[in-house]
Amino acid sequence: MSEEEIKNLSIGIVSSRFNNEIVEKISKACISKLLALGVSKTKIIHKTVPGALEIPIALQKMKESGNSIDVMIAIGLVIRGDTYHFEIVSNESASGIMRVQLDHSISIINAVLTTNSTKEALSRVNIKGEEAAEGAIEMALKNYHND
Repeated sequence: MSEEEIKNLSIGIVSSRFNNEIVEKISKACISKLLALGVSKTKIIHKTVPGALEIPIALQKMKESGNSIDVMIAIGLVIRGDTYHFEIVSNESASGIMRVQLDHSISIINAVLTTNSTKEALSRVNIKGEEAAEGAIEMALKNYHND
């Protein structure tokens, strides 16, 4: 992968504000890694939404906006609670992200953490953000959405 190819990648990121303190750390780790790998700051579009369930529609609208986006990243956090709500949110968010990915033929890296606790989430923030950035660049350069 050439520096020029990476520099010219357009990357759309949608992150949730629920559990914002942790999600922000994932987003910052992701964006820092993208910049370190050579993606131009001006080619990163980052939008936020209230929670994980709103991520798919924001991804869809971002893709349909006419921006020439090469790859997308979904960032959020769902922490297990005492009710079934955790399963609904995590499953439906993932399902929606997959649907947008397939409907629009664009790779979307799913960096919506689903954890049992805040402690577990905090231990993964940097790793998850960096992995999302690396995965996004790999998928964009393989150009799956234009085959």
